[in-house]
Amino acid sequence: MAQTLIVIHRRKDWEAYYPSEQVITFADYMNSAQVKTAPHTRIINLCRNFSYLSEGYYCSLLAEARGHKVIPSVQTLSDLGKRALYRLHLDDFSETVNKSLQQADISQPIVLKSFFGYTTNKDFNDLSQKLFEAFPCPILEITLRYRKLWEIAGLKPLSPVGLSDPDEGFFAEALDKFSRGIWRKPRNQKASRYDLAILCDANEVLAPSDKGALKRFIRAGKERGIDCEIIGQRDYSRLPEFDGLFIRTTTNIDHYTYRFAKKAEKEDLVVIDDSNSILRCTNKIYLADLFRKHKVPAPRTEVLHKDQFQQLPALGASLGYPVVVKIPDGQFSRGVEKAHDEKELLEISKRLFDHSSLLLAQEYLYTDFDWRIGVLDNQPLFACRYYMVKNHWQIYRHGKRTDAGGFDTLDTSEVPKPILDSAMRATRPIGDGFYGVDVKERDGKGYVIEVNDNPNIDHGVEDKFLGQEIYLRIMDVFLKRMEARRGH
Repeated sequence: MAQTLIVIHRRKDWEAYYPSEQVITFADYMNSAQVKTAPHTRIINLCRNFSYLSEGYYCSLLAEARGHKVIPSVQTLSDLGKRALYRLHLDDFSETVNKSLQQADISQPIVLKSFFGYTTNKDFNDLSQKLFEAFPCPILEITLRYRKLWEIAGLKPLSPVGLSDPDEGFFAEALDKFSRGIWRKPRNQKASRYDLAILCDANEVLAPSDKGALKRFIRAGKERGIDCEIIGQRDYSRLPEFDGLFIRTTTNIDHYTYRFAKKAEKEDLVVIDDSNSILRCTNKIYLADLFRKHKVPAPRTEVLHKDQFQQLPALGASLGYPVVVKIPDGQFSRGVEKAHDEKELLEISKRLFDHSSLLLAQEYLYTDFDWRIGVLDNQPLFACRYYMVKNHWQIYRHGKRTDAGGFDTLDTSEVPKPILDSAMRATRPIGDGFYGVDVKERDGKGYVIEVNDNPNIDHGVEDKFLGQEIYLRIMDVFLKRMEARRGH
């Protein structure tokens, strides 16, 4: 279990806040033999001065030398110390800045304080959060100035010393959100050995795990000595607090989930699913080439280019009608349409080319259900049959509401061998993460439709056969990999 320490310049710098054993002075941090050798320590550096060779600078430098996770890092302080460096990042924020400032007085600069990515003015929270992701710093002063367009004219790290009373209260709340447990009593000796962040989106309609499943993940983690915490998009900079990241919201490359995976990997966390799996699984064009290269049985497939409409007439001969047309990154049956003839194929392709320069055309294999084989750590974990929605050709039908077909959950030993073999062949070239392989069964053979890097585990569906055991098996993989990272 990692400990979190807040480092300040002098004791009196903390007089405005509740006392805590986790708050120490820079002198204590520098000299204490116990602190020097403490493993799995996270440092929140709140020294008064962060300039080059100041106490704040040395606090972050010593933390990194000792293998402690620290905010702000030396790299962040270096970037913030030279305007020429941090201006390299500002193009990413111009749209956010201008959106927030449409009604502002252009004759005066605007000065904001960001507390762990939050500001007292909610209109600037989006900007504040993006800057916090780029320059993780407990308190950041942001200066905005109008020069033909609004721009970020200055970024400066601050300490809590000298904050106004309202800002002190806001800072304390933001600190508590950022680092849970700062005000709590230390845990007893039965504290968990590892911390696992479970990334979720509370507003996601078709989330990979429902509330019932999330509760069971947390319970399974506790049984294995892993403290699981549900986190959200705003917890990006808290990732160094954890030993592992379990992504339980729908992933994509152009999405915060990919950034979370990349940052977690940089911080040496155990990550499921890892960024390579997200990259490989969320694009059907990549999967089609991968299946072809590794001779994974799959429906006949052609890649369509938006500037080569002459390809379309030949598809009837090569794939037959009806033909399925897909955007490369569609999920939950979205961006997947069926063309019954050449005219319909042309109409569908024109519409879908507005979303992607490449499309996938695939022969249509009708089945009453799709197999979903869950694979974890290169081993089969669960097996489901997802049935098509009544009077529809897919397992999901989107409209004013989203309908789904029925399901069966089986022991993986009951799955026909060709189906299981096809699923395992499809995942081996991708990695050793957690995958859901969709397979169609035709004439005793298994044809892989796609591999999902973030498969559903919902209570009462995928866990119906194994029950709590499915959650324990997933936690066992995290535990094994976390122990390997620590050399146990």
